[in-house]
Amino acid sequence: MRHFSLLKLAGAVAAGLAFTFFITNRPLTAPLPNTVQIADMTWVEVRAALEQGFTTVIVPSGGIEQNGPHMILGKHDYIVKHAAARIAGELGKTLVAPVISYVPEGAYDPPTGNMQFPGTIGVTDQVYAGIVEGIARSLKAGGFRTIVFIADHGGSQAPQAEMISRLNAEWAGKGVRVIHGDAYYSDAAQIEQLMRQGESRAVIGQHASIIDTSELMAVNPRGVDLGRLAGLRLSRQPTGIVGDPARSSAERGRELLALRIGAAVQQIRSAMSKP
Repeated sequence: MRHFSLLKLAGAVAAGLAFTFFITNRPLTAPLPNTVQIADMTWVEVRAALEQGFTTVIVPSGGIEQNGPHMILGKHDYIVKHAAARIAGELGKTLVAPVISYVPEGAYDPPTGNMQFPGTIGVTDQVYAGIVEGIARSLKAGGFRTIVFIADHGGSQAPQAEMISRLNAEWAGKGVRVIHGDAYYSDAAQIEQLMRQGESRAVIGQHASIIDTSELMAVNPRGVDLGRLAGLRLSRQPTGIVGDPARSSAERGRELLALRIGAAVQQIRSAMSKP
């Protein structure tokens, strides 16, 4: 009887160990979340997305810089985050990394460019390139096969393009491609549309003017107060504006963003179709 009890005990222990082994070695699973934003997902959800073909990721970069007295410093971040999600939706099976907020903005001492205005936070070209490299290597290690960088700020374009070129040369033949989505940044189509609508090139300007003010009004209207433009023409102080944002509108912003997003999607699809 004692021998039989020991056998039963041994069997129970073996069954328990087998069950424990099964439980501890069972892979963690998760359903796909209702978001494309990696920052709002768990690592298990990201892995599940990768396993279901979400192997493309968009890395948006913005910037914290002066945008005139009428628009918040985080303009670029809001616009590019919105655009990246829209692009991901158009492409399908694409996730979006968090926005890179710190980008080249000019020299420090003496300050140049946007660094001449309080609130701007910039890094050097070398630091920004290092950030791009680190993000790309992280995403490659995590299993992504197509990594797309889009930048909403002009000073980010050159160091981003150079680092991406280096990474693609290093990873040639390894099944991973990095795309410099410069078609997103080009404003040629936007300028052409505004000129067809009767705006002069001088009014359209280059910074904190109709294009970016309208885009921010479309995605974050609380970030713009056109009432603060009153009386600026009478001031001799630098405003940070190049152009005239007074004729900006959310409707224009939606139209202009559609052009930018469409150009980005076309470029990314073209790059992805190449062997």
